[in-house]
Amino acid sequence: MRVLGDFLEMERGSVFLFDHSVKELRIVAAQGLTKEQIERGKYKIGEGIVGRVLEKGTPMVIPNVGDEPLFMNKTGSRIQKSGISFLCVPIAFKGESIGVLSADRIFKDKDVTIDEDIRVLEIVASIIGQYVTLWKHFRESELEREHLKLQLKGKYSLPNIIGASDKMQEVFESVHRVSDSKATVILYGESGTGKELIAKAIHYMSPRSKRSFVKFNCASIPEGLLESELFGHEKGAFTGAIAARKGRFELADGGTILLDEVGDLPLNLQPKILRVLQEREFERVGGEKTIKVDVRLIAATSRNLEDLVSKGRFREDLFYRLNVVPIFMPSLRERREDIPLLAEFFLRKYNKENHKTVSLSPDTLRILVDFNWPGNVRELENTMERLVVMSGSNTIRPPDLPMSLKLPTHDELVQKESLRAGIEDIEKSSILDALEKTGWIQARAARMIGITPRQIGYKIKKYGLTTPAGLQ
Repeated sequence: MRVLGDFLEMERGSVFLFDHSVKELRIVAAQGLTKEQIERGKYKIGEGIVGRVLEKGTPMVIPNVGDEPLFMNKTGSRIQKSGISFLCVPIAFKGESIGVLSADRIFKDKDVTIDEDIRVLEIVASIIGQYVTLWKHFRESELEREHLKLQLKGKYSLPNIIGASDKMQEVFESVHRVSDSKATVILYGESGTGKELIAKAIHYMSPRSKRSFVKFNCASIPEGLLESELFGHEKGAFTGAIAARKGRFELADGGTILLDEVGDLPLNLQPKILRVLQEREFERVGGEKTIKVDVRLIAATSRNLEDLVSKGRFREDLFYRLNVVPIFMPSLRERREDIPLLAEFFLRKYNKENHKTVSLSPDTLRILVDFNWPGNVRELENTMERLVVMSGSNTIRPPDLPMSLKLPTHDELVQKESLRAGIEDIEKSSILDALEKTGWIQARAARMIGITPRQIGYKIKKYGLTTPAGLQ
């Protein structure tokens, strides 16, 4: 509609679509109208010019709406109806009218033909008709897909884990397949994607569910203490070891151990992990007794282990022993359709904790869905908690969002500015070329490049173009 505004010198324009549920035409897109005016733009079949165009399926042109009794001006946007031409064409697909496209122009001369304007509107209306029909079929297919997905959800879903996207359904399917086995599983994914939740789901859906689930983060303990933390130590094994202590593998006996950030294991400790995986045995630090354990190991990492192997920072034999069943956790930007579900879940959670009833406006939700979420689900949860806690009203709107969610990145700004500059250079060059070819006669130059004399006058001023001295 904005492009039409420039091309036809259109004052106002509207796209009406027929709503079968209420049997009336409603504005779905407009240029030059306020939100309140758009709300008032509703017509029954055969009502006013717009309703009649839908009913008859043929264009109508009102040279001067001030002289036309059928023109109803329901939107109230034309304070002075006199001097305005009204062009109206049906939006149709395969002979069926599904809406109406209208445009207002400043009326100048009754003798001026507007056939070309009508032709342009009919072309645009045809494109809109095809698009709307295509969108309708797409939505029907999406609804059918969602219905089938819901039927499968009972088969491939996990308690306390939200994910209706195809990528998460693949994760759920893998969890269902691997849970009953004894196979070692490795979870790949960025920080905050829910690797620990999936590890717990594997454990609690397995025959080991009644035994311990032990989590250990390999990156959170100083290297000198890692061996003791994992395998335990005997009394007197080192300064401060005043009593014997079990390590994480012993505590997980009969159950499951999650080694998070396994890519951060130091090389000197990796052979001992490999031994536990292969032989199910180890010795405590400072001890000689071999301890047997029955542990299922799940590893998790946000790093590329194959790359670490190639650089000699991770043992190849341990990599293959861990990489029996790999499961790849998608980032939040790869499963954007889950963001509304997750946002709603966290809203309910933190509303309950803070005794509030906060909700998201549609515009706010759209920003959340479009954001890249480098911190993934963890970042989304923290953001939702902050919004609920800090909200001063019951509806969270775009201005309430943190600046990091609203501001484009530096790269996006540079790219947008570069694109704008490139377009302006092309436009300036095109106008200058047309002016030179027409001896700087603006009206002829405007016709040559398909814009109005008023528009070319504005562009000449914008780009600081001056008439050569010999032509002044």
